[in-house]
Amino acid sequence: MSHTAFPAMDLALDEAGAAARRGEVPVGAVLLGPDGTVLASAGNRVEAASDASAHAEMLVLRAAAAARGSPRLPDCDLVVTLEPCPMCAQAIGLFRIRRLIFGAYDPKSGGVEHGARVFDATSSHHRPEIVGGVRETECGALLRAFFAARR
Repeated sequence: MSHTAFPAMDLALDEAGAAARRGEVPVGAVLLGPDGTVLASAGNRVEAASDASAHAEMLVLRAAAAARGSPRLPDCDLVVTLEPCPMCAQAIGLFRIRRLIFGAYDPKSGGVEHGARVFDATSSHHRPEIVGGVRETECGALLRAFFAARR
């Protein structure tokens, strides 16, 4: 795994914290270029945008693809604080992301290691390198605190 993943997780956690302060589910994502530079970063904006697809992963994938002028990002790495849902996992495959690095596992709604396991499906045309559990404790604690405050 690239050494740039851990500093990028700091930024992803910052984005997740900012999302929580906005009342969004605290998930943050960072898209890294081939040299480790940050191409895009975002936190969830589902509520603010009134858009169920405005997950952090979708936002950074769209932003980087638009900036590069290409629908494929095969030399890029995605760092996200939570295991992507099936929608985001499918998008990661469509954008041809090189490496997916995520923090907390999501047994209920995940689509990579849990649930749909999008990249294991015969319909999947691309499987990125997957590294899960990076700073899992911190990423999970942020989510647990967010939901505990709402119960």
